[in-house]
Amino acid sequence: MDIGAYEARTHLSHLLDEVAAGRRFTITKHGVPVAVLAPPGPGPRMESRQDTLAALRAFRRGVTLGQLELSTLIEEGRR
Repeated sequence: MDIGAYEARTHLSHLLDEVAAGRRFTITKHGVPVAVLAPPGPGPRMESRQDTLAALRAFRRGVTLGQLELSTLIEEGRR
């Protein structure tokens, strides 16, 4: 359903209730669609903390800084 920006701003609380019930709105400005107000889609799958840490460790494996030292990079970042 299309709704004007002014009307959306004026009735935002009611629109949010409608969106929570599953409705979807296209917000228009001078008849041109500018935004969609819709329920959120499925979020990212949450992994356990242990799975996340294991994935980070696997990602880091074999990655080096070459001749650089971490303390040097930290100091450069502070400048």
